[in-house]
Amino acid sequence: MEGSKIPALEIGRICIKIKGRESGKKCVIVDIIDKSFVLITGPETLTGVKRRRVNVQHIKPTELSLPIKRGSSDEDIIKALEIDEKNENMKAKTTKEV
Repeated sequence: MEGSKIPALEIGRICIKIKGRESGKKCVIVDIIDKSFVLITGPETLTGVKRRRVNVQHIKPTELSLPIKRGSSDEDIIKALEIDEKNENMKAKTTKEV
């Protein structure tokens, strides 16, 4: 069943937070800390998600990703979103039924 593959957790992958106060908001993986934790950002000015370390079980990866480097700044991520025309997609909050 090729269509049901889960996207890999990789730098630049756009995810949806499924736990915590930012639940339902989209974020981008900026760094992979270890097998259980990743560093994410919204960026906060765009989605309201602060740059923070999160458990990988608290995010759901989407099919979308950005061409960013490890540890990219929020400004670099906003530029990459503008280039890929994904700004409006990031602002939209998903339902909590993720």
